[in-house]
Amino acid sequence: MSINGPSEITAEANRERSDGRFLGVLRAVGLIAVAAGAVGSIGFMLRAGHPPLFLRLLFATWVLSPFVALLFAHVVSKRWPVITRTTLYSLMVIVTVGSLAFYGNVVFGPPRPKPAFVFLVVPLGSWLVMTIAVSIAAFISHKLWRSHP
Repeated sequence: MSINGPSEITAEANRERSDGRFLGVLRAVGLIAVAAGAVGSIGFMLRAGHPPLFLRLLFATWVLSPFVALLFAHVVSKRWPVITRTTLYSLMVIVTVGSLAFYGNVVFGPPRPKPAFVFLVVPLGSWLVMTIAVSIAAFISHKLWRSHP
């Protein structure tokens, strides 16, 4: 990138500040979403059925695992490239909305013969989506970094 004068320097600084503000808002929304998603998912799980305590604990651990992973990734992402962090914060919202939609459909939708299946598959799907999306974002960030003069 070449900057040819004071007006371009100011415009570039304003663009970076705006990008930083957007990322900060997305980060805050993502953190709120993860907390709401974890609480809502457990609530839906408890409302969906009453298996023995041991199974409830296993289900709770599995249902919470994507949210815990997202929080852990947030903690270690401070030095990640912007593209990768943006992907992470977007995933926080997407995983929350998707999980709550599927779980809510189990609880409030038509009766199902095996509601536990959804509580097994949704976290697995979340893990797959998170792994693929963050890996792609990291790969793209790495390629952009290497191609930058």
